[in-house]
Amino acid sequence: QVQLVESGGGSVQAGGSLRLSCAASGLTYRSYCMGWFRQNPGKEREGVAAILPGGSLAYYADSVKGRFAISRDISKNTLYLQMNSLKPEDTAMYYCARDRRAPSRCRPWLGDFGFWGQGTQVTVSS
Repeated sequence: QVQLVESGGGSVQAGGSLRLSCAASGLTYRSYCMGWFRQNPGKEREGVAAILPGGSLAYYADSVKGRFAISRDISKNTLYLQMNSLKPEDTAMYYCARDRRAPSRCRPWLGDFGFWGQGTQVTVSS
């Protein structure tokens, strides 16, 4: 079984940076695509980024390309999301998640992910 715990959220001003972390436990983390998603109240959860098991390739939503970077440290069983040049529209609860299948197409598409953390709140003020 996989347990995911996010941390690193907080409040920042526009233009600032945050790094989110997601600690994974369970042996079935390393061979799976991992992703970051975000959600605001009353809105659908949306994909932000996804990364292949080896960390060699990642995919991003157009809204965050060039500003966010997803990475993973296999030795620490940890997933990261470096967020730079933050905008007020980045405000959301951020979740990490594990793909349902391995191997997979590894895109930040909601239906492909089946294991979720509890989330960490990011608030960006203008």
